Amino acid sequence: MLQSCDLKFKNARVIDGTGGESATADVAVTGDRITAVGKLDDVNPGTVIDATGLVLAPGFIDAHTHDDRALIAYPDMVAKVSQGVTTVVTGNCGISIAPLSNREPVPPLNLLGESDKWRFADFDAYAETMDRSPAAINSVMLTGHSTLRVGAMDALDRPATTREIDTMVETLGKSLSCGCVGLSTGLAYPPAINAPTEEVIELARVAGDLGRLYTTHMRDEETRLLESVEETIRIGHEAAVATVISHHKVCGRDNWGDTRESLKLIAEARKHQTIDCDVYPYTASSTVLLEAFVHRADRVMITWSKSHPQFNTRDLDDVAKEMGCDIPTAIERLQPAGAIYFQMSDEDLERVLQFEGAMIGSDGLPHDEHPHPRLWGTFPKVVGHYARDRGLFSMEEAIHRMTGKTATVFGLTDRGLIRPGGFADLVLFDPETIIDRANYESPEQPSVGVHQVYVNGQKIYGDGESTGTRPGRLLRA
Repeated sequence: MLQSCDLKFKNARVIDGTGGESATADVAVTGDRITAVGKLDDVNPGTVIDATGLVLAPGFIDAHTHDDRALIAYPDMVAKVSQGVTTVVTGNCGISIAPLSNREPVPPLNLLGESDKWRFADFDAYAETMDRSPAAINSVMLTGHSTLRVGAMDALDRPATTREIDTMVETLGKSLSCGCVGLSTGLAYPPAINAPTEEVIELARVAGDLGRLYTTHMRDEETRLLESVEETIRIGHEAAVATVISHHKVCGRDNWGDTRESLKLIAEARKHQTIDCDVYPYTASSTVLLEAFVHRADRVMITWSKSHPQFNTRDLDDVAKEMGCDIPTAIERLQPAGAIYFQMSDEDLERVLQFEGAMIGSDGLPHDEHPHPRLWGTFPKVVGHYARDRGLFSMEEAIHRMTGKTATVFGLTDRGLIRPGGFADLVLFDPETIIDRANYESPEQPSVGVHQVYVNGQKIYGDGESTGTRPGRLLRA
């Protein structure tokens, strides 16, 4: 029987990450592990925290991020820890900071920084940096298909040759053998849009053979949404690989409602293969500024422009008028640049949020000068707005979609649940007040209601501030 511990949370409402009902309990932590859950009156802690009226949950796992470089550049990771996030999945949408060096990162790879930031020739080099200089939170990494293509091909406007595919297969295999959790693609973006399905299957099969994941920003999220879902299902089936559809949505007013059919396709496929999706709780997306994405949006806000920074935060329509040119010309003049695209419906968003296979991912862009508010507000918005206020699902189900389920999908052993033996990644929050404050005009605002955050048993956030402690780990598969 446990006699003592380093830390005890007393009288917490424990939401354990399984999706089951919450219960009032004490939770003991020793070192980096949870050592007991229940009525622990006889356990003598080094520190006791009275959690009466508060929820203690597993630390939130952000299923979809572009934090590859942010973990190095901003190791306190305040945008994430202030939400209760304790683990991030990086390398999404075909964009990973490794393995690539000494090559100019073409869009959208430049979302992670300019060429002087791309210094990791292989996953091992990145992992060594992370081990030597840990961040506040944990991370897992995917290897990006676009990154592989840039490293292996002299031109990206065509399918890869057999020799180039062999090079990518070898490079991907090395990343996976060193602990990368899977392969990601961004088939809607210029570096990968010319890759045929067969090229992707060859690479996804490498991940499948090792029991890893395939995640995808699909080829189309508007008029060809259903065709893209079918392609994704085919890739997962033929490569025998567990699959995640990234930020599932439908874009463009004329296509609103198509998630009814896309989710039916996914639900049917789930009867025969492993396929899930992630979703962020906003009706605007954000990425690099591309003409192909502009036409489907009701409104486009410029988030950054290297050539014309004076237009940051301005609407593209107004920028074009001020420049005295048409929209395509304005887009060309602003490059390289990023944007927020207002293009989805609330009904489609809520439908995807409620889908049984949906996890929560922010898809935030930490290096944007004016980021999308999802970077700072995703998780409290799901818990506070969609669970508590809108009642789309219970708070227990909301927590499950950002903890236990995500840990299972990404193979994170002993994380995502509050149970004895699990790692002590924990968030303590007020269920009555937790909510996001970040918005499109002022996106870099911390949420309210998050009291304390712990990673591997160490406190990293409390009283609205980072503690400066950095106990995070790169979690290898």
